[in-house]
Amino acid sequence: MAQKPSIPKGTRDFSPAEVAKRNYIIQTIKKHFETFGFMPIETPSFENSETLMGKYGDEGDRLIFKILNSGDFISKVDDVTYSSKNSASLTPKISEKALRYDLTVPFARYVVMHQNEIDFPFKRYQIQPVWRADRPQKGRFREFYQCDADVVGANSLLQEVEFVQLYDAVFTDLGLIGTTIKINNRKVLSGIAEVIGAKHLLVDFTVALDKLDKIGEEKVKAEMLEKGISEAAITKAQPLFEMTGTASEQLEKLKSILADSEVGMLGVSELEEIILTVDALGLQSAKLQLDVTLARGLNYYTGAIFEVAAPEGVQMGSIGGGGRYDDLTGIFGLKEVSGVGISFGLDRIYLVLEELNLFPDSLDTSLDVLCLNFGKQEGLASLKLVSSLRKAGLRADLYPTDAKMQKQFKYADKRGVPYTILLGEQELLKGNFVVKNMKTGNQQAYALDDAASFAESIISAF
Repeated sequence: MAQKPSIPKGTRDFSPAEVAKRNYIIQTIKKHFETFGFMPIETPSFENSETLMGKYGDEGDRLIFKILNSGDFISKVDDVTYSSKNSASLTPKISEKALRYDLTVPFARYVVMHQNEIDFPFKRYQIQPVWRADRPQKGRFREFYQCDADVVGANSLLQEVEFVQLYDAVFTDLGLIGTTIKINNRKVLSGIAEVIGAKHLLVDFTVALDKLDKIGEEKVKAEMLEKGISEAAITKAQPLFEMTGTASEQLEKLKSILADSEVGMLGVSELEEIILTVDALGLQSAKLQLDVTLARGLNYYTGAIFEVAAPEGVQMGSIGGGGRYDDLTGIFGLKEVSGVGISFGLDRIYLVLEELNLFPDSLDTSLDVLCLNFGKQEGLASLKLVSSLRKAGLRADLYPTDAKMQKQFKYADKRGVPYTILLGEQELLKGNFVVKNMKTGNQQAYALDDAASFAESIISAF
């Protein structure tokens, strides 16, 4: 007996209904990307390993899927390396490529390679899958789509303001009222690491802090201790864990804490400008919230960082995030090109919309009209009618065989088709067709040479 097939953990098949809902989210995001002036690009699903490795920190590097070299790759490994069983030394010998971990680093590579073709500032959006060897759980998959927008070649803080507005516009359009856009600044975190005496351990400090909402304060402190951050330093950082109040009140507290840190005060100044500008412009339905413990573990962030939380009552990780990176292209040789970008978490947004029942009912309808099949001659006439309806803009189809009417109606009902067309022998003789409303049961006849009137009435009803 053949073994039942399966798919790798952390991946999924998508049904037609699920694809329709995913496309609805993608199209909404894409619409606003283009409204804000972003242009689309695409990059390969896999990159050279050297492009990706070392860009996401140690934790990120461990989650990158490596691709084995083609051919007899193991024969090219010397005996010493092979017998050492050391993955760090063996991997470069057998794997030169890797699946992309995110869209930001490939974008930086794209900018460097195409810098002579690009007009700066360059605003791009990209909607493609990425892969991470993570532990699968609710809202976290090994293969998932990212929907990114970035601007490179401009260091104005108005770009950060615009991204806050973009988040607000997309989530308002999707009906996700009350999302929280959290903001912090990596310069603030650098300043805190400096004043507590842990400047040399900034990466360990931010990686641990980034887990605060997942594992809690005590475990974060335990991890910091484990990474070599002293008890005294953690005690000095305690005000960070206890920060409350309005954005302006928190900024004043930060000014006091970071008074002796130049980089920290610069971060506070940047936060203040962004928050005040957003307040002056206003938001449709989202709220901007300062969160001084927000860290985002990726090493390439240098300024403002964002993370979006779903409306209250929905248990879900972040549904968006991003930030400023002042020299990401520098890792590929193009220095001093500032950039800032954000990402929408398609899969998590899907789960939130599903939980809150926010998908439009129209997405359940994949077909507007199904023409029933009464036989060869009638079928030919029906196919001509279906062609006319398609040209008029309707999603129309003909049942492929002259099966029993009960079976054809059952098929229409299962697909949620709102209208069926009956074009049998009697209708052909009269030169008309009969439309049945599957919800009400009402029937109405139309002339075969006036299919446009029927199509127009259906389109206006939708």
